Amino acid sequence: MSAGMVTCRRATTADHAAVAELFYRCDLHYWGDKAPTAEDMAAHVREHVLAETAKVEILLAEMDGKTVGFASFAVLYPAPDLGGALFLKDLFTLEAARGKGIGLTLMRELARIAVARGCVRFDWTAEDHNPRATDFYDRIGARRVTEKVYYRFDGTALRDFAGED
Repeated sequence: MSAGMVTCRRATTADHAAVAELFYRCDLHYWGDKAPTAEDMAAHVREHVLAETAKVEILLAEMDGKTVGFASFAVLYPAPDLGGALFLKDLFTLEAARGKGIGLTLMRELARIAVARGCVRFDWTAEDHNPRATDFYDRIGARRVTEKVYYRFDGTALRDFAGED
């Protein structure tokens, strides 16, 4: 893929196929054969991600007329000084498009959205075993937050905890 101009825009319901494909590729990248099928992902995106009731926004990156990456995010409240905090859930670019400034373009657009919406923070996490991601975030000047500890319920533990009174 040649390096062309990268543009960003928010996904709409008309972008269903592109978003489903990117989500599918993202899951394949991280989960391999444990990823859901492309068909299941397409149904999930239609019903949950791009639905009227969805609380997440998708920012798409396009280059040379092709959708090559995405960022999923939400603005969360409360945050200091009556502002919000933009939280980035996932940032992903297709393998052939990596190293072409797409991640940087998405991050800058997210920062602009945060500022425009009165957010006082822009937060995200990165896996400590993903040096490509952590190196990228360090390189763009993001501050590592070491004073926070992230917790998670998942799988059986999540279902068990949800069932407690």
